[in-house]
Amino acid sequence: MSRLVLHTSTLLLAALAGASSVHAQRTASSGDEPYVVEYYYKARWGYTAEFIRLFKKNHYPVLAKQIESGRIVEVSAVAPRFHATEDGRWDYRVTIVFRNVQAAHESPDLEPILKQLYPDRALFDREEQRRFEILDAHWDVPITRVDLTR
Repeated sequence: MSRLVLHTSTLLLAALAGASSVHAQRTASSGDEPYVVEYYYKARWGYTAEFIRLFKKNHYPVLAKQIESGRIVEVSAVAPRFHATEDGRWDYRVTIVFRNVQAAHESPDLEPILKQLYPDRALFDREEQRRFEILDAHWDVPITRVDLTR
């Protein structure tokens, strides 16, 4: 059973290397192999707690429903223990392991999920807007495993 795992890494290097998730080490370029994407979020100073609270309240449940459907295999998140230079700083890295490359690139119909989870859609929309208002940056990085033994 997959679930969101929120924890800080013991070293920034370990976080950058993706050592917190076995699945984050796996990727695929095609076929039925898992496809891994890392999503980086850099919040404005002083807003990281608000960002992750809104992420866990509004976005993670949508991802969890996609885990139930089989589109996503695993979702995990890490935060660096120490801060980096401002130009290289990120506050949260969310790693999503999709079933395969096709699942990652399909456009799922999220409307039934949103209706089920969020009867007060106006509140959901305001909070999601706020989650992105407090971001300084957000970027997505599809990753691929590098075999160091060859």
